[in-house]
Amino acid sequence: MLTLILLILTVVGLLVLMRREAGAVPTLALLGVLGLAGLLLGSHVLGVLLLLGAAAVAVAGLPALRIHWLSPRLFAMFKRVSPKVSDTERIALEAGTVAWDGELFSGRPQWDKLMSYHDDGLTEEERSFLEHQCSVAAGMCNAWEIAKERADLPEELWQYLKKEGFFGMIIPKEYGGLGFSAKAQSLVLQKLSISETLMVTVGVPNSLGPGELLLKYGTQAQKDHFLPRLADGREIPCFGLTGPRAGSDATSLPDTGIVCKQMVDGKEVLGLRLNFEKRWITLAPIATVVGLAFRLFDPDHLLGEEEDRGITLALVPRNTAGMEIGRRHHPIGSPFLNGPIKGKDVFVPLDTIIGGTEMIGQGWRMLVECLSIGRCITLPSGASGTMRYALGWTGGFGRIRRQFNVPVVEMEGVQEPLARLASLGYIAQAAVYQTANTIDRGEKPSVPSAILKSQLTEFQRLGLSDAMDIHGGKAVTLGPRNYLGIGYSANPVSITVEGANIMTRNLMIFGQGAIRCHPFVLEELAASDSNDLKAFDRAFFGHGALVFGNAARAFTMGLGIGKPTVPFDEVAAPYARDMARLSAAFSLCADAAMASLGAALKQREMISARLGDVLSNLYLASMVLKHWQEGDKVEGEAALLHYSCTHLLQRAEQAFDELFDNLPNRALAGVLRAVTMPLGRRWKRPADHLTREIAQAVSRDTPLRTKLIAAAWLDDDGVKDNPLAHYNALLADYDRAEALYRTVNKAYAKGELPRQALHPEARLEAAREKGLVSEEDAEFMRRFEAEVLELLSVDDFEYDEFATDKANILRHNAA
Repeated sequence: MLTLILLILTVVGLLVLMRREAGAVPTLALLGVLGLAGLLLGSHVLGVLLLLGAAAVAVAGLPALRIHWLSPRLFAMFKRVSPKVSDTERIALEAGTVAWDGELFSGRPQWDKLMSYHDDGLTEEERSFLEHQCSVAAGMCNAWEIAKERADLPEELWQYLKKEGFFGMIIPKEYGGLGFSAKAQSLVLQKLSISETLMVTVGVPNSLGPGELLLKYGTQAQKDHFLPRLADGREIPCFGLTGPRAGSDATSLPDTGIVCKQMVDGKEVLGLRLNFEKRWITLAPIATVVGLAFRLFDPDHLLGEEEDRGITLALVPRNTAGMEIGRRHHPIGSPFLNGPIKGKDVFVPLDTIIGGTEMIGQGWRMLVECLSIGRCITLPSGASGTMRYALGWTGGFGRIRRQFNVPVVEMEGVQEPLARLASLGYIAQAAVYQTANTIDRGEKPSVPSAILKSQLTEFQRLGLSDAMDIHGGKAVTLGPRNYLGIGYSANPVSITVEGANIMTRNLMIFGQGAIRCHPFVLEELAASDSNDLKAFDRAFFGHGALVFGNAARAFTMGLGIGKPTVPFDEVAAPYARDMARLSAAFSLCADAAMASLGAALKQREMISARLGDVLSNLYLASMVLKHWQEGDKVEGEAALLHYSCTHLLQRAEQAFDELFDNLPNRALAGVLRAVTMPLGRRWKRPADHLTREIAQAVSRDTPLRTKLIAAAWLDDDGVKDNPLAHYNALLADYDRAEALYRTVNKAYAKGELPRQALHPEARLEAAREKGLVSEEDAEFMRRFEAEVLELLSVDDFEYDEFATDKANILRHNAA
């Protein structure tokens, strides 16, 4: 009995010390005291074992002892097995900042740090721009007209965008720009997402435009000349990075710039001879100034001794001799302006290099640092905005579309995808807004940018598929009335550009985060590079303490012991507490994977992807919790919070399961599963009652629906028709209409109305004649049904409308 008591005290004491990462001295004291107690009280075997453990802790854990014998051996082994980090990878790792993502990687997230990113909201100027200028721009768009009739935005819209400064949102006011916050920029793009082409046209100049490059790295002369012209649309920019042989692996670009001298207007000028071939360059067909990425060489040593000067960026005017520009690609589903650029022996002076000669060879760092912010905003905002519109349209359609005498949204088969669409949109709104808020607070979130880009565009793909399924024939028949089909077909563009999702998920999220966000790995690698034994000793044994701490935290919280304190209300707190458990489990599994696979982890992309999935879902869930805590809550939102957090945490546990099933070291996988999930998985798919509640709320005129579509274009005063405004108007009147539907259909079912009254309009008139509905109600329903029929209708065209070459048309029924 005494031995059992001592054993329990030892285990409990060690777990407490490990959870707190108390270090060697308290552990040494615990083992020493319990070991002596065992010897004195007759439990000799356990006492000896505990004292031996104390001795091992002293030798390995006390810095003064281990630094002379253990640390040098570990240091030598670490340098042999640690992955080699290339210069390209190092630049990517050093780009941006680490914030909340680092907390999740630590396994002991401090929620107060996340909550410290206070949200000051939008300025009055930003709110006014969203309400007025963005509404006017959105109101000039019809998807069919832009995609099929114009293959471009209308001319008057182009002029409006330039006049109102849409292309200068990120440019400071002193250069003529709007100087908007990241949050405002995101909300603008969400509202403009009514048209994929409009969103991309405005988003790209405000991302890697190259306005941002000029702001951060340009010379003062370059800023003074270009920024005002970019802000007011006199200059339309594009940036040439990708090419036939350089897509996701942008560092392999074969385009070159050779330092040389050339006679220009009778004077010898030192400059660059550029040869390049770029593809997939947005705005290239109409750009007036082209940003270019190329590899710079100085074979004649005109700038110095070094010949290969590295990736460099330049800004080249469109009319420069030798540049071929103006042709177009045909992006799937969306005619946003995109095309190739070629150049043969294009000579430009040195002052075209962005940032001047001081920035020669710094191009990759410049690009990575700018992309880390742009990827957080442009495409994630587009995805969030697209889902706002899709939810508004789909919820409205599901309510007014009747089959079997009921709205289709009353069918559970429709409620399931509609609730999922609402949840994905809710998560996206929270993630984009809260991450943009961290940017406004000075962060440059490189890992979150990869999470948002890949996860939210995948959400968009799934959400649009759900919207298409619910709409059925309405959405698969293209024409001016179809508000959904064009955007659905364009979705692969978002999946592919700015880092294809396959690459981002499999290589970037965990691959970059494992080193960049980990509390110790970067320090260990730096110590190895500088051959600093003492720095390695501190980092390595701090890392070891973290591993033991995370194991203890994951195990005890998995048993329901030691729940952390979290700054959330009683609705959100359970999710935050379990995220602490999953964060500890993630950090432990990340260290286990890196230790067991070493440098081979780079090639084990499916393992990396699953670890990235865990991190992604934890990050998104934390953004939802913060958004809930700080937002103005509305009726029905709690159900959406429960659905969304349950969905994300279930996906995180699923990723853990797949990781444990596929780790090559099967013994290690078993230990990790036992430690991190001692009682098995906790999270299942969201409950059916949540699905029903959410679907009902977003398909009616409710506060929840209003909140979810708030940043969309809601007015009915644009140049083009706004289906969302029509749906909202019908939902506002739906309760009255539904009562009349029931009256008329009940009378028809009883045989009180003629059997040939098969159309709703015919039944209504028959009911009016029999006095079952009043003339006032009948007139209301005539207007209501006319609007419903218009929204349910699809377009048809002349037989030869779609053939570009009329001579090839087969006249099957010529007679």
